[in-house]
Amino acid sequence: MSLPRLLAGVRDDRPLSLAEHLAIHGSAPAAGPELFDALDDAGLRGRGGASFPTGVKLRSVAARRGSKTVLVNGAEGEPMSSKDRVLLRCAPHLVLDGALAAAAAVGARAVVVAVPRDAPRALDALHGAVAERPDARHVTIAPVPVAYLAGEETALIRYLDGASLKPTTSPPLPFERGLRRRPTLVQNPETLAHLALILRHGSDWFREVGTLGHPGSAMVTVCGAVERPGVQEIALGSPLDNVLLHAGGPSDHLRAVLVGGFHGTWIPPAALPTVTLDDEGLAWHGASLAAGVVVALDVAACPVQEVAQTMAWLEGQSAHQCGPCSNGLPAIAGELARVAAGYDDGHGLARIERWGGLVARRGACRLPDGAVRFLRSALEVFPLEFAEHARRGPCRACARPLTLSVPASFSTVAA
Repeated sequence: MSLPRLLAGVRDDRPLSLAEHLAIHGSAPAAGPELFDALDDAGLRGRGGASFPTGVKLRSVAARRGSKTVLVNGAEGEPMSSKDRVLLRCAPHLVLDGALAAAAAVGARAVVVAVPRDAPRALDALHGAVAERPDARHVTIAPVPVAYLAGEETALIRYLDGASLKPTTSPPLPFERGLRRRPTLVQNPETLAHLALILRHGSDWFREVGTLGHPGSAMVTVCGAVERPGVQEIALGSPLDNVLLHAGGPSDHLRAVLVGGFHGTWIPPAALPTVTLDDEGLAWHGASLAAGVVVALDVAACPVQEVAQTMAWLEGQSAHQCGPCSNGLPAIAGELARVAAGYDDGHGLARIERWGGLVARRGACRLPDGAVRFLRSALEVFPLEFAEHARRGPCRACARPLTLSVPASFSTVAA
């Protein structure tokens, strides 16, 4: 089965009916504990950003006693990513197949699918899919806030339990005590869609694409300075250059490519021929695929303005419940704004570097770490642009619309 796998048979950006889904994929066999070995053999890792081995995660939940829950985390808090929304609205039955199979394997009775409130087509597709399936009577569709922290699993669980959208310190981890205080398997929609296909076709089939260390395919959102922005399903290990070409090619005058979204890493043009989109290939460049985002930035854009605005937005998305988010990120965002505007006393960039070091690895969740990684990468790739802004202030490119835009529907305060 060649690519696409997950979006096989999808036409006109509409959801596949149950009959269409079964005609393409066939019925899914019953799932039991043997699924864990199949996932281990397939080498499936989570597609939500952490790249954690899926089989290990399922085993951890299965080993717990009592009533359990499967939580499909379709919140997709990364503003530049569209992959999960596309999958939920076009192939809802494949995601439900995976969620129900995972529930059967770990001994969970309830399945909850969290979807952003501003994704009405995905919500409608899922409600329609659940109505078609007699095996989905214990599936609940839960609209959730449109906020960056909604994708953080402990914050999402707190919200669904009736509290504020704030991460919790761990342990206990969700597999120990999650939604409604039950052991909870939290998985990304794409991960579960892959699980559903591995259940049907086996681990050897899954490994027919991808690399030895990072097998299978992945969905990525390609946007920015490309002719055909959108969601692609790629074989892991694909050259970054090829992915950009498939989107119509980048601008002739490319400034850099951001891989991983707002917690991602900037790749300079000279390095593009050496970058492959898999965990091992990206690690050589200090990057990860994360939420599956590739953004091409052309030379007409101002990277300083892009980074300053993004850091200000990330600071506003934090829960402000730990020191790095209450003090560190606001200080960094404020200093960046002064550098971008040219109000620098000659020490602003040094302060930003120092504060970034103080923020890293001290937060209550991964938001401050991701923000600092994004910032440090920008300072390494665009040193001349930052220095020029510090000396002279805004450039002509600052008036351009931002490439790293934030949807207006996103909450400015996550709490």
